[in-house]
Amino acid sequence: MITQVSAAEESGSTTSAGRGKRPRPPFGVSAVAVAAVLIALFSLLPLAYVVYMTAATGWDTALELVFRPRVGELLLNTVLLMLITVPLCLILGVGGAWLVERTTLRGKKVWAVLLAAPLAIPAFVNSYAWVSAVPSLHGLFSGVLIATLSYFPLVYIPAAATLSRLDPAVEQSAASLGLGAWRAFFRVVLPQLRIAMTGGGLLVGLHLLAEYGAFAMIRFDTFTTAIMVQYQSTFNGTAGNMLASVLVFICLILLVVEVRSRGTARYARVGSGAQAKALCLPLHAYQWPAQLALLGLTLLAFGLPLLFVLRWIIAGGTEIWAADEFVPALLQTLLYGLAGAAATTVVAFPMAYLAVRHASWFSKGLELSNYVTSSLPGIVVALAFVTVSIRLVPGVYQTTGVLIAAYVLLFLPRALVNIRAGLAQAPKELDEAAQALGSPPLLSFIRVTLRLTAPAAAGGAALVFLAIANELTATLLLSPNGTRTLATEFWSKSSEIDYAGAAPYALFMIVISAPMTYLLFQQSKKVAGQ
Repeated sequence: MITQVSAAEESGSTTSAGRGKRPRPPFGVSAVAVAAVLIALFSLLPLAYVVYMTAATGWDTALELVFRPRVGELLLNTVLLMLITVPLCLILGVGGAWLVERTTLRGKKVWAVLLAAPLAIPAFVNSYAWVSAVPSLHGLFSGVLIATLSYFPLVYIPAAATLSRLDPAVEQSAASLGLGAWRAFFRVVLPQLRIAMTGGGLLVGLHLLAEYGAFAMIRFDTFTTAIMVQYQSTFNGTAGNMLASVLVFICLILLVVEVRSRGTARYARVGSGAQAKALCLPLHAYQWPAQLALLGLTLLAFGLPLLFVLRWIIAGGTEIWAADEFVPALLQTLLYGLAGAAATTVVAFPMAYLAVRHASWFSKGLELSNYVTSSLPGIVVALAFVTVSIRLVPGVYQTTGVLIAAYVLLFLPRALVNIRAGLAQAPKELDEAAQALGSPPLLSFIRVTLRLTAPAAAGGAALVFLAIANELTATLLLSPNGTRTLATEFWSKSSEIDYAGAAPYALFMIVISAPMTYLLFQQSKKVAGQ
């Protein structure tokens, strides 16, 4: 199809359409720009909430609430958690990716999937399983254990994708200069993984800041668990707002550190010709130790949680499958997931269209606002919506619309990134040709651009659906009375120490998450191969 367009251009058939002109968006550039600006302003609501509440509190009171022993304790817990967990995730993620992609590891196709599988288990389900196995589990190192086993795939997936597309010529050149395998890895291969490592480390760090259920279950205090306690005791009190402001500040620091740590080096392959075949380092005597290490990691991160979920299901018998409790939770999870995914995908289109078809510093700035907001923990976003809805429009507090709006803000980048990639691969010349033949911009957009972008948009919607199905904190704070999702029902029953009753909800969250996790892994490999 692209070849036909190129031939038409060479024959001059598109001259009447105005060669080089960008296709008009369905509602005009100004309308799309206005929609994108409104979306950006809407996405900055949580930041505006934090700034407003800090200013309204007054500097003296704010400083008194921030600089107190409790905040110092939470800050120490958070810093230690991140300083230990993020490096461990980097070691496990990069190490697993290197074994799968760059060694003669046996069964590497199976291990490639198994190392991504723990991502299908929500961290609070992982914590539930480990508490079932070791009831005395609590404190910092318990948090490190659960967080590491839950989040190392966030590093493994991008690292494996990067290694699979890394040109082995750089390693061959290093070997020709006399560097051994290990020296070549640390001096040549590891620097090429900088983007994957910094991006994966950022995701791990943001998840650590946002996580509530996993740490609350093992009685490990973080900013998120403390904010939730403050909210439940004083209903969005001043102390909770100040904790939220500190949490937002830490998130912004993480974003700045990640951007600066990317560096300015070029990682793209610019030479001509076919890429050389990857060299696989023989493991020899290390084959069985590598197999046992991966087996142990997989059993701890995926096998143990699944085992204890199934164990509690067997222990609970048929009584835990009461249809009047389980079916409504499953249906509401599916409905909220579908509605949130659809709304997020629709909202993402104007921003993505402006970023791809009318790229400028203006569109990049608008797009950046969404990433900043999505990095904030769900509890901060939820508190912003609670405050705004109660003070400005009380009638919408705890309604489905507010909850869906929070989902949109939290997970907009998941749809935006996919739609942007889909639009970039949809030739604008086809839209131009359709408009040159007399088709109105809206009709040509639906018939051409929208159809070509649909697969990418569906992938983004699937990722948003997965995130909503496992979302806990925002749903607990914003859901209408009577709402029962798999995550909230699981949390309700596990909080009452009804571990058998919570097991079916955990199992279905895993069943829903597993295909989406596999899709994410396959998509990363597909992108790596392009």
